[in-house]
Amino acid sequence: MFRKILIANRGEIAVRIIRACRDLRISAVAVFSEADAAALHVRLADEAYSIGPASSTQSYLNIESIMAAAERSGAEAIHPGYGFLAENAEFARAVEEAGLIFIGPPPEAMEVMGSKTSARRAAIEAGVPVVPGTTEPLRDYEEARETAIRFGYPVMLKAAAGGGGKGMRQVESEAELRSAFDAAKSEAASAFGSSDVYLEKVVDRPRHIEIQIFADMQGNFVHLGERECSIQRRHQKVIEECPSPVNEPYLRERMGEAAIKIARAVDYVGAGTVEFLFSDTSREFYFLEMNTRLQVEHPVTELVTGIDLVREQINVAAGTSLSFRQEKVRWRGHAIECRVYAEDPESNFFPSPGRITFLRVPSGPGIRDDSGVVEGAEVSIYYDPMISKLAAWGRTRAAAIDRMRRALDEYAIGGIKTTLSFFREIVRDEEFIAARLDTGFISRFNQRRKERPLERPHPAGGSQAASLHQDIATIAAALSYVRSQSRRSTNHVPHEESKWKMAGRVAGLNRTALKRSSEHP
Repeated sequence: MFRKILIANRGEIAVRIIRACRDLRISAVAVFSEADAAALHVRLADEAYSIGPASSTQSYLNIESIMAAAERSGAEAIHPGYGFLAENAEFARAVEEAGLIFIGPPPEAMEVMGSKTSARRAAIEAGVPVVPGTTEPLRDYEEARETAIRFGYPVMLKAAAGGGGKGMRQVESEAELRSAFDAAKSEAASAFGSSDVYLEKVVDRPRHIEIQIFADMQGNFVHLGERECSIQRRHQKVIEECPSPVNEPYLRERMGEAAIKIARAVDYVGAGTVEFLFSDTSREFYFLEMNTRLQVEHPVTELVTGIDLVREQINVAAGTSLSFRQEKVRWRGHAIECRVYAEDPESNFFPSPGRITFLRVPSGPGIRDDSGVVEGAEVSIYYDPMISKLAAWGRTRAAAIDRMRRALDEYAIGGIKTTLSFFREIVRDEEFIAARLDTGFISRFNQRRKERPLERPHPAGGSQAASLHQDIATIAAALSYVRSQSRRSTNHVPHEESKWKMAGRVAGLNRTALKRSSEHP
């Protein structure tokens, strides 16, 4: 087993990996940018090394700087987490060339699955169904037009080199195709350094279901079942569940076998996720892509299966066989996860950076909160604004929803705007409760919000409905009480701060980080 692991990431995933290292009695090494000098993952690690300025391109994406920190620390292995360099084959090779262990799949597997078009070809060769579409990048607009006519509208344009909703455009008719094609190529080039895009036929009201797989160096391949990831905003997941409310053992077996076929085809090792689109009407599923890393939503799988995925990653990278076999995997209960962001739901989810002036984290039976912040922490303008991943487990889906409601009502964050209020509404939405889910859920949910009467949220999580028969004075007193209690316990509406003041605060933090870096190289 390793004595020391460097974690090439930040925030909640770095904290999560540090805790797994603690369980295994491994020293954890953190890296940090100037903006993260006082971050929680830096405080929790056994050692920490500065890797550059706040900009991720100069720090968390700087392979040379991270490798220098690994050499200085004496780490034997590097865990990339997710995001940043986690699916970068060049980084994995640099780690191997330095004589260290990369806690992830082989670079060759990452390269095949890193391109959406080559991944589609690999799936077809493995006998796994894919969404009808192209297996090579589109050469030009004319090819895109001819292909769209052949498959029929609506179609989806997607970046070949990446995911997360970047470089993705749904096109309803030929009149929209030119502008969508140009926009998708431009966004793909900006996000991934490649303007290649390909085209897929749109599956009508699909569910987004993914399968967690694991493989070791001894040739053992297993799957840990499915996660429902259909609730998405701008093609990015915001709520995940395990298992899917579809919850059909036969379907799980078929999708699990298909996912393992794809993993075997590229000689995969470690944790990975194979994503599918599933049609509620035809009951058919289609390969979408494979993420060659640990997923953001891995906690729901851990809660339901009882398997520590990060610990398993480390063990497999050290050469140990998987601690379980397929026939030993059991799914117990139901888990739901909400990704809590520093964003303003009432302003089209605009980022809300700033200092967290108050923080009350929910707890109690069945509640797990994976977070990388503490009270007083600064949510930086430089990185993804996710604050934490709040997960709730229950013996049934209904029980998990009840616990998630309670946890969201307990959760209080002051100083910034967050998506907590948005989630409080979703977990009380009739369509969500009935599990009528697909990738268009949020657009329909937002339409229902516009149509329903405005209700003021109560601190306990319900709604304050005014009776026409009440005395006006009583109504006024009740509303005043609700507002005061809401400010104290639930919403914590921040005072609007000057943008100049915020920029000054960030600059001050950077100066402090530089000073510390020069004093403690």
